[in-house]
Amino acid sequence: MSELVITGAKIVTGQGIIEHGYVHVKNGVITSVGDMSEWDPTASSAVSVDAHGSWLLPGFIDVHVHGGYGADFMDANPETLNTITRFHALNGTTSMLATTMTATRDAIDRVLDEVHLYMSQPMPYAELLGVHMEGPFISPKWAGAQDPKLMVAPQLPWLEDWHERYPQLVKQLTLAPEREGGLELIAWLRDQGIVAACGHTDATYADIQSAVREGLTHAVHTYNAMKPLHHREPGTVGAILTDERVSCEVIADGHHVHPAAIRLLTLVKQPHGLLLITDAMSAAGLGDGQYELGGQAVTVQSGVARLTEGGALAGSTLTMIEALRFMVREVGVSVEDASRFASGNPARLLQLEASHGSIAQGKQADLLLVSPELEIEQVWVRGKEIKA
Repeated sequence: MSELVITGAKIVTGQGIIEHGYVHVKNGVITSVGDMSEWDPTASSAVSVDAHGSWLLPGFIDVHVHGGYGADFMDANPETLNTITRFHALNGTTSMLATTMTATRDAIDRVLDEVHLYMSQPMPYAELLGVHMEGPFISPKWAGAQDPKLMVAPQLPWLEDWHERYPQLVKQLTLAPEREGGLELIAWLRDQGIVAACGHTDATYADIQSAVREGLTHAVHTYNAMKPLHHREPGTVGAILTDERVSCEVIADGHHVHPAAIRLLTLVKQPHGLLLITDAMSAAGLGDGQYELGGQAVTVQSGVARLTEGGALAGSTLTMIEALRFMVREVGVSVEDASRFASGNPARLLQLEASHGSIAQGKQADLLLVSPELEIEQVWVRGKEIKA
């Protein structure tokens, strides 16, 4: 039996902050959480970690990440998946959705097959919870860094085939709901319990309203690659901002979205409607240089990834701990709120609140020890420390 106790921590729980607390873990599950005055050190022979007043946060859940440290989910193989999950685990992400790009049906097939196999075995680093399929059912008008030549109208038979072969593997699908067949596909996703998300879309306000009636519940990288807000045609942005049934992702890196626009999101989407994501590509963790995303050349300069041809933003080099720091330092939210955006709300989106997303008895012991300066000190996945 593996056992761990973390003491003397400033613990962010779903109900508030324990200023000087402990967490007790057995076999990868949190067995108790409380104030240090309630802890009896003689009652357990567990490995003990003294937090010395650092923050203890629930592990981050990244529902939109393409890769990192030189690896891309589209090149799925065990080595690639280990590289991505290890890199992001060391930066606080304890679980994630493997996010695909617009590609051929065969290419997406290969990713699903590899991720399905990977998830059927013990995962050594951050855990894959499933797949986020971003494209190919999106709008060429808002292609971003995705290949317009490979974009197609929604194909329900493809999803039915994937769902039959890999039940419950696809957890989220991003599409342009205004495209022919979009509303039918959204209704099917709703019935299967798959998150239907809008993104890379030219949808009008009315289009989004229709999509929400069919089951659309989420918007990817809000503000980016979607029809913007105008006071006479609120567009995609206006529709998702004003509909409490739609949760919104944001890339909080200071390049994709202005802090004031993120602050607006925090105001209209409190408490459960805002999610931090990285949208990280393979360059994350490696610095400036030449890379590739979805078969297209990418140049990273000063940490900003753009298509070499045309200059469109091409994902990010962000990590979740950097996103949390940006939210606290530049947007002005509390650590408690930023933690909810990075952990609790993604768990809620994926209907995993019973096991993930907060520090509470009975939940999976995915934990982060974070310094007062918001630097990662230690990471545990299912109570097992992930070491550099």
